[in-house]
Parts: sequence; C-alpha cells; structure tokens
Amino acid sequence: MAKADILIVEDHPTMREAMRMVLEHEGFEIREAADGQSALAMVRERPPDLMFLDLNIPGASGADVLREIKGDPATASVRVVIVTATGEEGREYVLSLGADEYFTKPFSPLALLRTVERTLGPGPQEGAP
Repeated sequence: MAKADILIVEDHPTMREAMRMVLEHEGFEIREAADGQSALAMVRERPPDLMFLDLNIPGASGADVLREIKGDPATASVRVVIVTATGEEGREYVLSLGADEYFTKPFSPLALLRTVERTLGPGPQEGAP
C-alpha cells in the first residue's frame, strides 16, 4: 500500500527540511515548494493527497493558493493543512476558505504525524477488525 503523497509549501528551508525528515521517516512521498507559484504549478501537474501550506510564503500568499486550489474542481479534493506561526487567531478565516486543518508552529514530530493521520483518515489497516 503506497503511502500518501505530501506537498510541503514552506519558504523557510530549515522548517521544510524538518517536516520532510519526519514525514519521509514514516514512508510518505514528499515534494516541496518554496513559494505560491511553484506550489500551484505542482498541484495542477500532480495533485498531492495532502498539502502543508504556510500562510506567509513569497509570491501568491498561502490564503491565495488555498483559494485557488479549493476553487478549481480539478484540485478541490486536495486536503490542505495550513501551517502558521501566528497562533489561533487566523483559524476561522482559513477554515472558511476551505482549509482542512490548521497547524501552528513550532510543533513536535508527533503533532505533525497526528495531523497527517487526522487529515487523511485511518489507513486500510488501521481500525480494521
């Protein structure tokens, strides 16, 4: 059973690498983008199962990228987790734009993995009798 394809959209290389290392260790296929334009191009070319999207990225803002992805029928089913250092104040806004989950930095590896599991749902083996 192939693990999920996850796109990390984060302009900070250290943060992107930390997320990639945790997720790759769990067997996920990871792709990365550092700005809104390349993120949108990658999603259109091959929609990921899950996307971690930082709100503060160069080019198109995270909110703009989210709006475009959720507004396009070809990519609307991509599950998007907004990643932000601003705390809880932006939660309602991004959820209203269609985000599936809201995740604040800094975070622990366990919190990252739990967010992936919660957003993608249980795998075929999990929860089976």
